Amino acid sequence: MAAALFQRALVIRGGALGDFLLTLPVLNALREAAPGSRLEVLAYPAMANLAKISGLVDAVRSIEYGPLAGFFTRGTILDPGLRGFFGSFDLILSYLYDPDGIFAENLHNAGAARIIPGPHRPGESSHAIDQLAAPLSALGLPLAGRATRLALTPANHGAPTMALHPGSGSAAKNWPVEKWRQLAGQILAANPEVHLAIIGGEADAAAVGALHGLDESRVAFWENLPLPELAARLAGTQLYLGHDTGVSHLAAAAGVPSLLLFGPTDPGVWAPPHEQVRVLRAPEGNLPGLPVATVFSALSRFRAGPRLATGPGAPENPAS
Repeated sequence: MAAALFQRALVIRGGALGDFLLTLPVLNALREAAPGSRLEVLAYPAMANLAKISGLVDAVRSIEYGPLAGFFTRGTILDPGLRGFFGSFDLILSYLYDPDGIFAENLHNAGAARIIPGPHRPGESSHAIDQLAAPLSALGLPLAGRATRLALTPANHGAPTMALHPGSGSAAKNWPVEKWRQLAGQILAANPEVHLAIIGGEADAAAVGALHGLDESRVAFWENLPLPELAARLAGTQLYLGHDTGVSHLAAAAGVPSLLLFGPTDPGVWAPPHEQVRVLRAPEGNLPGLPVATVFSALSRFRAGPRLATGPGAPENPAS
């Protein structure tokens, strides 16, 4: 019988929600390659626990731990607890920014048997998942698939529910809030059986606030929810509409049919690759120039079942 690829492996991943979710296919590939071995992640627990809940990893350790900073300094006294932790793994895959190799050197000093660096941030050359999966080649592992799903128990909303996320971490990636409000009103008027769930985090206060005052009996606001709860609620929705955000990747990983509005960022690099996801890209990447009628028509056609072509100029996405 061939020896296991590893007995204990650790994946170290910083970054925001989308960054972590784009790494799920790597975790899945490692899990499938060594199903009887132990796989852990060092990351932000709010995000990483989604992978644990889904059985992709066995344990999560928080990256928000002060003594970890010492591993980025050459010649320092390393925290004994972290030395023992890192030294217990025969494989470590790290996506942390380490231009001088100091972190990797200290991992070696702590006793880690094998360390493989991954890209801190993908470039624009190919899909982000393919770039993040490149280190698997050092292990002789293929990427089984890009579209890794989370194992979730969908929440029961009691009525057909569409989820809207009108914000993001960048104003340039946002469709104007007044257009979100117009669209929400049109959805409610055209679909009397449908309820809306408006998703918001700390960065989305202005966008979410613009949607207050809609029909309160049919509109709920999901603000600042713990990620496992938000994921379960999303899994129970009929459809999701959002931007190029981590929440959009969460909806895709939850299996929700999703229509994503892209502006200046390249969907060929950053869009979730799941088959139930469609992208509507604004003309010349200018989201303010994307008409409400275009989005409403695309959303209606997508909800009805036909596949949606990418791009506002496609016949499935009429401008008026």
